[in-house]
Amino acid sequence: MTQSRHPISPPSLPMRALLAGARRKQSQLIDLATQLVLAESPFDDKTAVDVCMDLAAAHAATLGAPSQVRIKRHRQRAFGDVLELRFGPRKRDHADRILLLGHLDTVWPLGTLKSMPCRIRPDDAGQSRLWGPGTLDMKVGVSMGLTAIEMLLEAGQLDREIILLLNSEEEVGSPISRPITESLAQQCAAVYVLEPAQGLAYKTSRKGTGNWRLTVHGLAAHAGVDFTQGRSAVLELARQIEKVSTWTDLTRGITLNAGVIGGGTKSNVVPAEAWAEIDLRVARRADGPRMEKRFAALKSTPKSGCTLTLDGGVNRPPMERTRGTVKLFRKAQQLAAELDWLLTEAATGGASDGNFTSALGIPTLDGMGAVGEGAHAAHESVLIEHLAPRTALLAAMLAG
Repeated sequence: MTQSRHPISPPSLPMRALLAGARRKQSQLIDLATQLVLAESPFDDKTAVDVCMDLAAAHAATLGAPSQVRIKRHRQRAFGDVLELRFGPRKRDHADRILLLGHLDTVWPLGTLKSMPCRIRPDDAGQSRLWGPGTLDMKVGVSMGLTAIEMLLEAGQLDREIILLLNSEEEVGSPISRPITESLAQQCAAVYVLEPAQGLAYKTSRKGTGNWRLTVHGLAAHAGVDFTQGRSAVLELARQIEKVSTWTDLTRGITLNAGVIGGGTKSNVVPAEAWAEIDLRVARRADGPRMEKRFAALKSTPKSGCTLTLDGGVNRPPMERTRGTVKLFRKAQQLAAELDWLLTEAATGGASDGNFTSALGIPTLDGMGAVGEGAHAAHESVLIEHLAPRTALLAAMLAG
């Protein structure tokens, strides 16, 4: 099935015309992005995420006639609903159908807008930015996708079916949306991901991710009276972290990081329990199962008197730089050159829902959203000067 997929053909609209159209739409794009940002949507608050999904669905409904805009809601219980938006003609053949991936959940709790207001103001270098929680990751990217589709619908240039899938729990690994994403991707010729750019670059590869919680069970004892009777879980955890850390192999793109640890009760008590949360990143798909086997084979140090409990595994395979993805990037690079813009590609250690689709063998191009900085940080913001050119390029890649 994957062998029959081909990159899309060039658009009939000139790039300069698309850029002019994107500039005309820029204020509307910013207005939409602002509405989405003001609808705070932490991944762990279903009601809040659903309100943000409502806004996106309502906006999509205004973009065209029912024959051109079709809305489906995948209702959920534990997380916010997943929104599937289809634009353009209905087609059974997946030969030129495109899947656009986005998410509307954020890492920011309700009330963050009080300390991180959504507003336009210049940065220290005088560049105009849209600031606020979820701007870069990734409500502006979603707004760019909807605006690009609107431009094509208005110009009568949307001759293929576009699916825009908005997920509700990407920030925690997409546990409920992954099957939907993978099912829709298998109906498409290519996948474009609206995650932020890497600097100015599109992303052609991402590392896969894994997470484990390692718990060590020891034996408590009085640190002064019965020291030798105790079995220190903290000491054994330190040994285990050192062992796991030796598995890092920078030449293969494998890193392991014990980012959070805990254990013990009082300084005068030999600790009976300790734990660590360990992050894994792999650049090659084959390394994921290999690292899972290594974790499964972990044993406590001889004579430590401790036991181990381990939970977790690989949750996103890597998005490798495949031939199909490179063809998509080369097409985007050629179109960008018509605007005198040298588009570059990049690899990143972070993961996205594009990891899932790429692992299925479907050409996937990522980082097609906004340019900015501060994702998950207090200075999260988007550079406004790049909105129109990148939206025009996105529209060109969607057009047929």
